Amino acid sequence: MDIATIKNILEAALLAAGEPLSDERLLGLFNETERPAREQLREALQQLRGDCAARSIELREVSSGWRIQVRQEFAPWVARLWEERAPRYSRALLETLALIAYRQPITRAEIEEIRGVTIASSIMKTLQEREWIRTVGHREVPGRPALYATTREFLDYFNLRSLEDLPTLAELPAPDVAHPELDLAEMLPAQPLEDADAAPASAGAEPGD
Repeated sequence: MDIATIKNILEAALLAAGEPLSDERLLGLFNETERPAREQLREALQQLRGDCAARSIELREVSSGWRIQVRQEFAPWVARLWEERAPRYSRALLETLALIAYRQPITRAEIEEIRGVTIASSIMKTLQEREWIRTVGHREVPGRPALYATTREFLDYFNLRSLEDLPTLAELPAPDVAHPELDLAEMLPAQPLEDADAAPASAGAEPGD
């Protein structure tokens, strides 16, 4: 089977799937007599990625595999297909998620110490319901507090193949104090963490998500 045919089959499958497909699942599309070598599969995927370069869609490799998706710059128009607006999350939730992503595994108390405020229970509940964080163990200290880390769903949502693809702290945008709530897809974390080791001077409770 030639590369062009393989590429067309992959494109059709990725468009129909609606979720990332791993190399193994893509190879499983072919029977034993026509199955391409893994190198051919990768070549076809790279050609398909190139074909999408000048289009409104892109082929993106994330943690769970390959996904065809709308380019970010066209998202505002595509979003108008649905009456319900995408959820917006508070800066407190995004900062909590950012600390877990960059400092994992980390306990809730450690997050609160860094941020200088008590985390609302609704924030941790929302992050777990979205399957962006999970408990990966317990710190061996009195009380054995839970240790939190990010998930594969977190990586997929933010178009990351691995945690190594997280932006460096120097690349993160400055906080926008005029907009306390941000679209989750726009950036992670909500503000730079260069001074994350130092808790803010004023501490207290904060609202939920």
